[in-house]
Amino acid sequence: MSGTGLPEGVERRPIRGETGLATRGDPVYGESTDGDWRRWETRRSKLGALLDRGVDTGIVGGETVLYLGAASGTTVSHVADFAGPTYAVEFAPRPMRDLLGVAEDRSRLFPLLADARTPEQYAHVVEPVDLLVQDVATRGQARVALANRMFLRDDGRLVLAVKARSEDVTRDPSDTFEAVLKELESGYELLATERLDPTHTDHLGVVARPR
Repeated sequence: MSGTGLPEGVERRPIRGETGLATRGDPVYGESTDGDWRRWETRRSKLGALLDRGVDTGIVGGETVLYLGAASGTTVSHVADFAGPTYAVEFAPRPMRDLLGVAEDRSRLFPLLADARTPEQYAHVVEPVDLLVQDVATRGQARVALANRMFLRDDGRLVLAVKARSEDVTRDPSDTFEAVLKELESGYELLATERLDPTHTDHLGVVARPR
């Protein structure tokens, strides 16, 4: 995977007087639409915020994706609209019900009720992927990324949103980010990092590839 700019299937378009990222697909969370285009609200999506800031994620469109922390489908619905097969892991039953509804209109989106910390739960289902997207609110976020590395192709990419307050609510976020990145480097080569404040307070976007 390589490339710069926005993935194929993601464009900057004016919708209702405001220009921003947009993808083609059925609306999911009340986002503004214009025909079959719908706005990708970057205030509600860490991946969207990274793309909007011009960070080179290496995503070109059409990739096979494993998405950890899919919740009710805000971001993963956009991903499934421009990517290939998209496996969406969510642990909580309530958002999973919403995610199942989102998947009804998306033949490439496959929801999995499972815990991203124990990938053996879905190892029999998930094929090798080009892109691993992680957005989980738990301690040990680097460990989750390392545990799921086994699914990622050698030339694939990890796009990770590190939530400092999920690791340690009392610690300075910069120190937390440093510790997470150090642990992550045992299995990944870091390619880019980007603080997501103020759009996403105390979050760090990370792009990496497997060592």
